Amino acid sequence: MFRTRLISGIVLVAIAAGTIIAGGLVLAAVLCTISLIAYRELTKATGVHDGGKRVNALEMTGFLLTIAYYAGLYIGLLRMKEYELTSVYRVFMTVTVVAVLIFMFVYVFSFPRFQAGQVMAAFFELIYAPFLLSSLYIIREGWEQGALLTVLVFLCSWGSDTCAYAVGVLFGKHKMTPKLSPKKSIEGGIGGVVGAALLFGLYTYYVINPVSVEQVQIGLFPAMCLGAVGALVSMIGDLAASAIKRDHNIKDYGKLIPGHGGIMDRFDSVIIAAPFIFFGLTLITG
Repeated sequence: MFRTRLISGIVLVAIAAGTIIAGGLVLAAVLCTISLIAYRELTKATGVHDGGKRVNALEMTGFLLTIAYYAGLYIGLLRMKEYELTSVYRVFMTVTVVAVLIFMFVYVFSFPRFQAGQVMAAFFELIYAPFLLSSLYIIREGWEQGALLTVLVFLCSWGSDTCAYAVGVLFGKHKMTPKLSPKKSIEGGIGGVVGAALLFGLYTYYVINPVSVEQVQIGLFPAMCLGAVGALVSMIGDLAASAIKRDHNIKDYGKLIPGHGGIMDRFDSVIIAAPFIFFGLTLITG
């Protein structure tokens, strides 16, 4: 199992590095595909998908809105002359409002096909996976050194998770959430936070600042604070995704990634960390 997880992890890192370096349409297409798969996994886990192989109207609505959102985001960021949040907010708010209206339309005109809980879950899952994950694309295309800055998302999610695992194995004694994730320890959590802070500090000092223009120069202390809080946020994302699985009595969201499970099993912390890093960067880079 460890060998399978290791190989899958290396392949994921290679794919992530390649798509981030490519950026543009390649990154948008890959993130859109990942978002569609994640959305499907969530709808199946929470009962929006109500059995069978066919995609129902709620799921199809979510799929189409995900594609429309990424297309709008790609066009919006492609056209802007310099980094500005208005293009991002405009696309996000437009698709969000349209999503509410369309989901309500499907609910009303298919009544009583779907329950209110299914409709609300379908909308929440659209915001949760596709929309939040798109922050990776916004970071990559929104700053001149976006490729370097995007790595911060993975440092506070996958990086902190690795640090937490190592410290937890060596020193873990006190359970963090025994009913939700028995293997996670408080010591491991502290190790993940401290590890992320150190990773952010080192990466900022040796990688980002030496090659970045003055506009995106990041102070060492703000970078370490961003990493520490980002690690906490990513842990919440991981635990929240686990809570959804526990609520619906499933072990994994899927079987797409050998040794890891589904997209949501591997990207649960990334999905939450990405928007946090995006907003954090807007603050500390001015």
